[in-house]
Amino acid sequence: MRVPILAVLILAMALPGCARLRESRINPLNWFGPGREAVVTDLYVRPEDPRALVAQVTLLKVEPYPGGAIVRATGVPPTQGYWEAELVAQPLDESGQLVYEFRVFPPRVAMAAGTPTSRQITVAAAISTIALQGVGTIVVQGASNALSSRR
Repeated sequence: MRVPILAVLILAMALPGCARLRESRINPLNWFGPGREAVVTDLYVRPEDPRALVAQVTLLKVEPYPGGAIVRATGVPPTQGYWEAELVAQPLDESGQLVYEFRVFPPRVAMAAGTPTSRQITVAAAISTIALQGVGTIVVQGASNALSSRR
């Protein structure tokens, strides 16, 4: 009988200390605090992309997946050695056309041309279902041509 009464007395004495713990820095929920309004001084402006457009776009596939679609494109640069390829999205225009530029860095040293198959570069970009709203046509632009896919 003494143990339950003693446990209740200890809990009753410790309970008021919980209020101080809730507002202390020991509580992990207080580590970052609430969001505060901040003044933005400089907006990030995307610098001009130094990469060139791939010479020719040879394949474009838009494949659906549960969260949106994957745009996959294959391009052929003029020589081997092109690197860091990416599909760079341009703003959606009023007609619902989403344009991607197929951008690649040229080789740092002169490279042999090789066969077209050995020069192929494949890149992909994921588009969410929300970003696909209002998109009727997806276009991948190269230096000499462009391929498109309609919804």
